[in-house]
Amino acid sequence: MGAREIKLQVFIDSADSKEIRKWLDQGVIDGVTTNPSILLKDGGYDMAERVREVAALVDPMPVSAEVTTNDVEQIVHQAEAIASWAGNIVVKVPVINEFGQPCLSAVKELTTKGIKVNMTACLSFGQVILGAKAGATYISIFGGRVADEGGDAPALIRESVTWLRNWGYSSRIIVGSIRGVIDIQQAAIAGAHVITIPPQFLEKMVDHKFTRDTVRGFISDARKALEAAARTNIPSKAGTAKV
Repeated sequence: MGAREIKLQVFIDSADSKEIRKWLDQGVIDGVTTNPSILLKDGGYDMAERVREVAALVDPMPVSAEVTTNDVEQIVHQAEAIASWAGNIVVKVPVINEFGQPCLSAVKELTTKGIKVNMTACLSFGQVILGAKAGATYISIFGGRVADEGGDAPALIRESVTWLRNWGYSSRIIVGSIRGVIDIQQAAIAGAHVITIPPQFLEKMVDHKFTRDTVRGFISDARKALEAAARTNIPSKAGTAKV
């Protein structure tokens, strides 16, 4: 696929099947991302059951589910088990564990075995480079957390996407850790391949007070026109008027 053929994808950052179905029906999501914190918040206490449910709901779109161990060998075993839950699952592996030990060997091994990997919790360009070298399918940049530390998240996204393209790496950049709609807009302008968005910000993106006011005015005027037509005995021919 050529660079010009790649279009921005939107993933929903949620494990709430109701919310996922809602936005799936709207035709705007291309996949789902979860993590243990999201699963806990959305009542997915049985991780395997909820992830299978979500994967079936959006199949064949990708669903990211995360490993839950610091041990690199166990990461591989967990990832293999998670990948077996459904054919459209992508396994999330952190770039480093909580002790700062790299998990790149797990990314490489899983990729070699044909398991798609979303290398997550990335906050630097160096991590992006190493993830691409290790073969990650996706590399998740936590844009909100980059900004929290005073970093320039849009610049990091732009530089990462450009570098991957210039050197022919297939890894795709997912931008997550969204704090507000402005983060989504900036990530899109910076050229992110994928933006993963919590449901509440999809709501904010589509809504606008003045759009609602405008529609309200149109509907009100249409009713007034019908009432005027009725008073003057003009038959209504909705949908046939010529401009």
